[in-house]
Amino acid sequence: MLTAESRPRELSWRHAGPLLFGDWGTSRLYVLGLAFYATGHASIYYLIAMAFIMASVAWAYTVVCRCFPDGGGVYTAARPVSKSLSVIGATLLLCDFIVTAALSAVEGFHYFGLAREWTVYAVIGTLILLGFVNALGAKSAGRLALVIAVLAIVSSAVIGVLCVPYLREGLSRAVTTVPGVGSGWDRWQSLVRIVLALSGVEAVANMTGMMKLPVAKTAKRTIWPVLIEVIILNTVFAVALNAVQDPAHASRVVDTIPDPVTGREVLAKPSVAATPDHVHYEINNGIASEDVPEEVKAYRDTAVKLLALDSAKNAFGPRVGHAFGIGTAIVFGLLLISAVNTAILAMVSVMYALARDGELPRVLTRLNYSGVPWVGLVIACGLPVGVLLITSDVNSLGELYAIGVVGAITINFFSCAWNKELPIKRWERGTLWTLAGLMTCIELTIIVAKPHATIFAGFSLAAVLGARFALRKLRPPTEVIHAPQEGWLAELAQAPLKVPPDGERIMLAVRGTENIRYAVDRARKRGAVLFGIYVRVLRVLDAQPGTVPKIEDDPQAQQSLGMTAMLARQAGVPFFPIYINSTDIVAEVLDYTVTFGCDELIMGKSRRSVFSRALAGDVVAQISRHLPEEVSLITRAGRPTKILRQPIAGDGKATSAADEQEVEDEDPPPS
Repeated sequence: MLTAESRPRELSWRHAGPLLFGDWGTSRLYVLGLAFYATGHASIYYLIAMAFIMASVAWAYTVVCRCFPDGGGVYTAARPVSKSLSVIGATLLLCDFIVTAALSAVEGFHYFGLAREWTVYAVIGTLILLGFVNALGAKSAGRLALVIAVLAIVSSAVIGVLCVPYLREGLSRAVTTVPGVGSGWDRWQSLVRIVLALSGVEAVANMTGMMKLPVAKTAKRTIWPVLIEVIILNTVFAVALNAVQDPAHASRVVDTIPDPVTGREVLAKPSVAATPDHVHYEINNGIASEDVPEEVKAYRDTAVKLLALDSAKNAFGPRVGHAFGIGTAIVFGLLLISAVNTAILAMVSVMYALARDGELPRVLTRLNYSGVPWVGLVIACGLPVGVLLITSDVNSLGELYAIGVVGAITINFFSCAWNKELPIKRWERGTLWTLAGLMTCIELTIIVAKPHATIFAGFSLAAVLGARFALRKLRPPTEVIHAPQEGWLAELAQAPLKVPPDGERIMLAVRGTENIRYAVDRARKRGAVLFGIYVRVLRVLDAQPGTVPKIEDDPQAQQSLGMTAMLARQAGVPFFPIYINSTDIVAEVLDYTVTFGCDELIMGKSRRSVFSRALAGDVVAQISRHLPEEVSLITRAGRPTKILRQPIAGDGKATSAADEQEVEDEDPPPS
C-alpha cells in the first residue's frame, strides 16, 4: 500500500516541465488566432497584458504547490474551507476538461488539415478510440505524450527563430486602438476573450504528489521555464502574425515611404487600422462565428501552422518550407490529441475523487480489470461528444472554455488566501486575495457577456450539485463510530488467545468496514465465536525477503480488524483476528474457514464488472465452488462505516466535521 508519505516521488522538474507544457503550451495553438480575430493589429498589446496576468497566476501556483505537496488542485485546496465549495470548484474544473477535450480534438484535426465537414466525425471516432485505449490501462501513452511535448517545444522554438525577420514589420503595424474596440468595456471584453491562455496551469498543482522533494523547489523549477517559454514565443508569434496577416475583409497596405536612415523604400504604416474580423463579421454584419469565410478560419484556428508555413518558405524556399510546415502541423496536431487524452484522464480522476468522498454516486469508483474506473471513463469520453454535437466552432468552444478554468483558479486562490492554517506569508496572502479578486472580475465578465458559457457551466453545476443532494437524501443512514485514542492495534491486543473448544463459529472475510456490524450482531444472537480474516494480496514479485508487510505497517488492516475487535468486545462476542499476506486470497479464506471449523462464511458482494470477473476471476464464485457443503456462505453488500477521530487528550479540541473520515474500499485510485 502506498500512502501520501511513502508514494514514489520520481517526477523531477525536467519531466514535469514538458508535461506542464503539454497542457499549458497547447493554448497558443488557438489563442494567437483568436486574439488577432478579436483585436486585429492591436492583438500584441492584449497578449502582453495577458502575459502579466499569466506571470502573476504562475507565481500564485508556486505558493499553492508549496502549501499542498501531495496535490493542490482546486478540489484539495477548497476542501478544508468548505466541502460544497470544493465540489463547485471540481465541477468548474470538469467544465474546463470537457471543453479542453472538445476544443483540442477539433483543433488537432484542423492542424492535420482534415476537411472541416469531416472533423466532428473524426473527433468522435478519436474519443471512442481513446476510451478503449485508456480502458486497457495503457501506460505507454504517458511516455508518448512526453515525446510529443518535447517535439512540440523544439518545433515552436524553430518557428520562433524563423519568425525573427518578421518582427520589425510586425511591430511597425501594431496599433493600440482598432475600430469597434475603442471603449473601456470593449477592451476589457477583448482581454477576457483570450484568458483561456491560462488553461493548463492548474495541472501543475495536481503533479505535486509525484514531484521530487522539496516540492516547493521542484514546482518553481517546473513553472518558471514553461512560463518564460510561453510568454516569449507567444509574443514573437503575435508580432509575426501582425506582419503576415491582415483582417480578411481588408486590403493589405501597399504604399511605401523612404526609410529616413537608409533611404530604401519600406511599407508605410497604415494611418487607420483595419477593423478586426470579429467586429466586421459578427458584430457589424451579424454573421455567426462558424459561418465566417474560410480564409478567416484558416488563421483564427491554425495561426501557428500559418506562421510555420510562411516563415519556412521565406527562409528555405517553397518546397522545403511546405514540408517543414506540414511536419510541424502534424506535431502540433498530435500534441493537441495528447491534450485530449490528458483531459479525459483528468475528468476520470475528478469524478473518482468526488465519488470516493461520497459527493457523487459510488458507481463512478467501479474499476475494470485494468484498474480503470470504467463508468467515469465512459462519461468522460461522452461529455465532449455532447458538446461537439451542439457546436464544433473554435471561437464558440473558446467562449465555453474560459468560464471553467477561470472559476477553478478563482476558487483555488480564494481558498488558499482564506485558510489561515497554510504556511503563507502576509504579503503572499494579500497578493492571493488581489489575484482572486481579479479572477473574480474576469469570471463575472464571462458570466455576463457569454450567456452560452453561463448556461453550460450552470447546467453542469446543477447536474453535479443535484446528484450530490439526491445522493445524500436517498443514502441510508451511515453508522458512525469513534476511533479509539490508543489506536486500533490496542484493540487487537485485547483479543482472546484461546479458541473455545465448542460452539458455533463464524468467519468474516474482512474488506474495508463493510458487514462488520452485521457479522458481530449475528455472532451475538447465535452465541458464536467470530473469526475475521484479512488477506493482504501479495504479488509473486513482491514476495522477497524483508518486503512482506506486517499488520503494524498496514493501517487499513489495523482499522478493519481493530473495528471488528472493538465492536465484538462491546457486544460480548469472542473475536479472533487473522492477518495473512498471500498471492491467493481464495485458498487462504477456504483454508482458515475449514481449519477453524466455521459453520458460516460472510463475504461482501463483488463490485467488479462481468468482464473483469471473467478475466481476473470472481473470488466469491471460486470460494462458493470449493466451500464444503456443511459451511453456509452469506454474501451481502454492506455499507462502509464513518469513523470520527477522537480528540487528542489534553488538546481541548472537540471532534469536528473536518475530522470525519469515511472508510472506503481498497480499490486503488486511477493512475
